Amino acid sequence: MTRILGVLNVTPDSFSDGGRFVDVDDAIAHARSMRLEGADVVDVGGESTRPGATPVAAADELARILPVVEGLARDDVAVSIDTMHADTARAAVEAGATIVNDVSGGLADARMASVVAELGVTYVVMHWRGHDLSRGTTYRDVVAEVRDELSARVDAVVAAGVDATRIVLDPGLGFSKGADDNWRLLAGLDRIVDLGLPVLVGGSRKRFLGALLPEGAPMEHRDPGSAAVSLLAAQAGAWGVRVHDVAATRRVLDVLGAVDGAAATLPTVLAPVAGEPDRIALRGLVAFAHHGVFDHERRDGQRFVVDLDATVDLRAAARGDELARTVHYGELADAVVAAVERDPVDLIETVAERVAAVALGFAGVDRVRVTIHKPQAPIAVPFDDVAVVIERRRA
Repeated sequence: MTRILGVLNVTPDSFSDGGRFVDVDDAIAHARSMRLEGADVVDVGGESTRPGATPVAAADELARILPVVEGLARDDVAVSIDTMHADTARAAVEAGATIVNDVSGGLADARMASVVAELGVTYVVMHWRGHDLSRGTTYRDVVAEVRDELSARVDAVVAAGVDATRIVLDPGLGFSKGADDNWRLLAGLDRIVDLGLPVLVGGSRKRFLGALLPEGAPMEHRDPGSAAVSLLAAQAGAWGVRVHDVAATRRVLDVLGAVDGAAATLPTVLAPVAGEPDRIALRGLVAFAHHGVFDHERRDGQRFVVDLDATVDLRAAARGDELARTVHYGELADAVVAAVERDPVDLIETVAERVAAVALGFAGVDRVRVTIHKPQAPIAVPFDDVAVVIERRRA
């Protein structure tokens, strides 16, 4: 089940809701509301990471977040602390937070990884290329590069002592990425999930979603697009999504869960394997005929053996268990033998062509492979077999 992390910014300058929840009571009330709407975790942040945001002193960040974290912990609300600073992370965890969500992935504060390791909490490592989000936005293959850079960060924080089983990855939508990069990351999110660690996706209300709307549209108009991003992330296997509109996200994830549950009850539908068509195979059909260029062959006759593969789509016949929707292989075998045994010709190549035409005359046969064996061919040296093989399809 994909977890929902409800965003709670206790900052005056957040790009989405700056100033709305700087009051502790307002912040706690909003967190409780998100919990009732379906948030699994409340992600508390005391420093805006929007482009151009002014850095916040550690003391100011702590003053903003600690009363809120403590209040939520008393209410048994699961709390994540959104911070790049090791001292803030430590204080928040000691106050009751159980997740450290670090948008810098440990790069902004060299002590962060060792502090998280000591605290033994879940650590969200985000892809980050520095404080200036307008730099580092050139990618040849954004999915591959984000994947590689996240892998490198995992190696670094594990080397610092963080338990690998407690790491969550975040591809960092909107951080040092152009709009097209964000869409490509969403399209290739399964490649990040394939790293084998839980993945958190935070696309809620970000600028690349606003670019789809009329200029000047209110921030809340980005919520339907944000819910769509959450749905796509969940379908790709994301561990969690970080969102402002918890209620809408809960609804779309509930719909996805209902569909997945229904899918589990459907009968298995078998699909053909690419490049491997269905076929009916006849092996070792024996016919006696008088084909050959020599007089004794025409006079005495000899045995011919036919192998045939007829390409036929067998799905409809299998679903309905209906003989009429496949090729009756008994009738096909009779027709092949009759084609071989009728008027003599010089070459078995001609016989093979005749057999192919007969087989393709059966409704549903799209392609045939015909092998005509001539085990008594007039060859002077010892041999096991001689045959011609042709493939023909319906023109």
